[in-house]
Amino acid sequence: MENRGLLFIPDISGFSKFVNEAEIEHSRYIIKDLLEILINANEIGLEISEIEGDAILFYKFGKPAELRELYKQVEKMFCAFHRYLINYDHRKICQCHACISAVDLSLKVITHYGEFTEYNVKNFSKLIGKDVIVAHQLLKNDIEQHEYWLVTSNILQDQEPADFREWMEWNTSVRQTETGEIAFHYTQLGQLKKEILADPLPKLEVKDKVKLVSITKEFNEEIKKVFFTIVHYEFREHWMEGVLNVKEVSHLIPGVGSLLRGELANGQQTMYYSSGFSYHPESRILFSETEQNNQQATNYIMEKKGPETTVLTLEYYEKMNVFKEFLFRFGKKKELEQKYKRSLDNLEAFMKEITMPGDF
Repeated sequence: MENRGLLFIPDISGFSKFVNEAEIEHSRYIIKDLLEILINANEIGLEISEIEGDAILFYKFGKPAELRELYKQVEKMFCAFHRYLINYDHRKICQCHACISAVDLSLKVITHYGEFTEYNVKNFSKLIGKDVIVAHQLLKNDIEQHEYWLVTSNILQDQEPADFREWMEWNTSVRQTETGEIAFHYTQLGQLKKEILADPLPKLEVKDKVKLVSITKEFNEEIKKVFFTIVHYEFREHWMEGVLNVKEVSHLIPGVGSLLRGELANGQQTMYYSSGFSYHPESRILFSETEQNNQQATNYIMEKKGPETTVLTLEYYEKMNVFKEFLFRFGKKKELEQKYKRSLDNLEAFMKEITMPGDF
């Protein structure tokens, strides 16, 4: 049985502050996504020993991997990690502390080679050995920046690490551990973020749409609270007439492109996207939804009129031809206007029950 191998630990920096200060439910979803992204980016056959909150202990028995192969793995994980955060920041709608600060999370990777073995506790496989302890102790070091790749001398085998990218610079240091001094090289990875671009937002705007209904109501509430109540879909059943519940299908945190399923009181279902967002709480917030068939859209426009005064306008659009528009205006229009008026009255009453998180 082999007892020497690679220990590979990607560690999320800023995790403790993020979890302690952020809205716990959303921070949980974000960290879960990030850990899954790191696991899915594994291309060199690494095994998982355990997930330790903000880090994953990967291992692989056998001879030391080539340094270039290790770098490609580090680069893959680092770029996947930050691509998620950049895209998340680009499409986020929620303004809680977790959602707005997620982009500040960073990643470091520790790679060490040494002796260790496996042992099983019921259905769990764990690692034991002095080099497992060393690898964990290397997470705590005096490197000032928090986005780097650390390689111990055990992997380098007395060779100098190569510059795999033109910007790459290696530094040396040592860490005093319980088993003595461990020499290592490290290089910063932050330059890789400059190569990552946000994916374009999905184009969900209804073309040739016609505004059919526009209802306005003034609320004695601050603009952020009105926005918070509208954008959190779990509240929709409490104020939107005819809605039993709304659940996210594709994302668990509100964002542009999120697909939602609405259960209606008439037994029907409706599928729609969060399709647009503009956030300027000092003056105006716009949030829009588009039905999946790309035929109908709803805008929620919030305008700040004072510290505790917000004017909300609900606009309903449909893709129309002249004949359909004529039928709507002389049939469904009045019914829909009354429904939206009652819904905004419900919203006014429901907001009195809402306590907005302090970090929103």
